[in-house]
Amino acid sequence: MHRWLLIPLLGLATLTVHAADWTTPAEAAQFRTTPSYADTLAYLQKLQKAAPGMIHLETFGTTPEGRPMTVVIASGGGTFDPAAARAAHKPVVLVQAGIHPGEIEGKDAGLMLLRDIAVTGKYPHLLDDLVLVYIPVFSVDGHENSSPYHRINQNGPASMGFRGQSQYLNLNRDYIKADAPEMRAWLKLWQAWLPDFLIDVHTTDGADYQYDLTWYTEDPHKLDPAVSAWQHDAIVNHAMPAYEQRGHLASSYLEFKDGRDPLKGLENFGSGPRFSTGYAALQNRPALLIETHMLKPYANRVRATYDIVELMLEQIGAHPAALLAATAKADADTIARAHAAKASVPLTFKLDPQPTKLELKGYAFTRSHSDISNSEWIRYDPSRPKTYTIDNWNWLLPDLSITPPAAYVVPAQWTVIIDRLDAHGIHYRRTTQPLTMHAEGYQLDEPRWADKPFEGHLMLRDFRLRALPREVRLPAGSVIVPMDQRAANVAINLLEPQAPDSLLRWGYLDAIFEAKEYGEPRVVEKLAREMLAKSPALKAEFQRKLHDDPAFAGDSRARLAFFYERSPWYAAQDVGAYPVLRLDAAQWRSLSAQDETVDGARH
Repeated sequence: MHRWLLIPLLGLATLTVHAADWTTPAEAAQFRTTPSYADTLAYLQKLQKAAPGMIHLETFGTTPEGRPMTVVIASGGGTFDPAAARAAHKPVVLVQAGIHPGEIEGKDAGLMLLRDIAVTGKYPHLLDDLVLVYIPVFSVDGHENSSPYHRINQNGPASMGFRGQSQYLNLNRDYIKADAPEMRAWLKLWQAWLPDFLIDVHTTDGADYQYDLTWYTEDPHKLDPAVSAWQHDAIVNHAMPAYEQRGHLASSYLEFKDGRDPLKGLENFGSGPRFSTGYAALQNRPALLIETHMLKPYANRVRATYDIVELMLEQIGAHPAALLAATAKADADTIARAHAAKASVPLTFKLDPQPTKLELKGYAFTRSHSDISNSEWIRYDPSRPKTYTIDNWNWLLPDLSITPPAAYVVPAQWTVIIDRLDAHGIHYRRTTQPLTMHAEGYQLDEPRWADKPFEGHLMLRDFRLRALPREVRLPAGSVIVPMDQRAANVAINLLEPQAPDSLLRWGYLDAIFEAKEYGEPRVVEKLAREMLAKSPALKAEFQRKLHDDPAFAGDSRARLAFFYERSPWYAAQDVGAYPVLRLDAAQWRSLSAQDETVDGARH
């Protein structure tokens, strides 16, 4: 005889469920705790066994500590591989949880939602017209490094994972540089499925306010118009109003200009290719960043995540063709741009100087001077909700833009660059023989680095850039990266030195700034006198430098370096010569004619 249970699910209508017991571990603990990775997988395996035609588990990578990285493929009709999804014209939605494992609502909400789709019958048709690719825990090693003391700002669960993975890397700063093994695995998963929409689930830090969830999407200037239009309609016009109709309160992302005084207004937090939504934008894909509010009870935050993910899936499933059309249009536009006469691609963005007004549903607060920090201490009173009208500088404008080349050239010896092209699935061709070619290059001078590491790197903060023609001899096996490909924006942001997350900025090419030969002081003393005798202009420049720069005047090495660095012995070392070259359309055709046996696309 079968037994049946009545399970209240955080405000959902009570469900009648078979006594095999589909209560999730977090529900069973009244959301005081969140399950271990092993218990999470055990629940998912149970779901797969109960609904093999809808739920399928795969391992897509291995963490540095040797743990499997699990992804759930869920779809009506058993559409469990990318080719089948494309053949069925089903959009692919990637939902990921636990990239910051202390912010783990997405895992527990995902277990509940999969159960209600595949077992309880609450949403039996939610996945009929789309494929859900769900990562319950992205940073698995960080998830298992759990402690009650990892997130001082957060209200539960009792023990939380660590923000970094086991090599102390923050995966949500790693998308473009791809240092972590977990990110390399994710990139392969992305390339295999090429999702049409990404949802990345987080918990916020920062101010206190009434909203249980804030959300972020990339600025329209960072997106293809078709993707931007779809994103606004699906999220702003449909999903968020429906979300609030379920009793929630939501706001766009709240990045305060001054955390000690919310009344100074908001600004855009500055997403870029190192972040999930910024990387998705380079891939011509819409993305939604979810930030549940850290001070709301964990049960409420899980419910908030459950509802917004379910509503987004509902919206996409109701209009699958609209999302597919938007992403296909964006890819086609990127490819066509390679043949446009005056294409422009923004690399950096700035705040729109004209703010809009935002009604902030916050709490009353007080500000007082702190003798401890010698600054302002803000304290909120959640018993006194209050609405404020504040300025919102959330919109962005393009700042530095470039005209993309027809193709980039990476000499064969620069394997650190080619390795990143491979990691991102960027198509390229290999030359089959040594070639001499003319191309546009960059000369980089006056580099300045950060004074402390960030994500294991000393970032290159600034440099002086000059574009100039170059004649170079390329070894066989050099790489040509054409821009008529859908991932062109990823290549541009890796290879253009001024891009904020370029490989140069992350410090992978620091060696180009190092002179390998040097002059003995006794030799340069003689050289300096010869140069001064030949050039009155140089002599005047040297005298000005001595007059204007006391530190230089008092540094004997710097005074000799002044001459050595202006000599042909230094110039021959090509210090600061950026190794990646740019080809216009005519140069690209000329190169192809020189090397008629250029290999086909790498991927």
